[in-house]
Amino acid sequence: MTIRVTLDRVLLERRMSLTELSERVGVTLANLSILKTGKAKAIRFSTLEALCRELKCQPGDILVFDTEDEGEQGDRRVAAE
Repeated sequence: MTIRVTLDRVLLERRMSLTELSERVGVTLANLSILKTGKAKAIRFSTLEALCRELKCQPGDILVFDTEDEGEQGDRRVAAE
């Protein structure tokens, strides 16, 4: 189970570049790039709030809980018991 960042999809829908978003929310292009590529370990609520405000979206539009791995993890737990 992982949390996926779908910022690229939202930017595409809004026809906005990462550079433009960076300028509008005051977050460096490097940090937004880390977030967009899924390499970020965390996000501040203030950053998430700024992104949602500027993109006119909800946090769930940017962050998605992915349960694809759930079956594999369940199998490992059973095997370990």
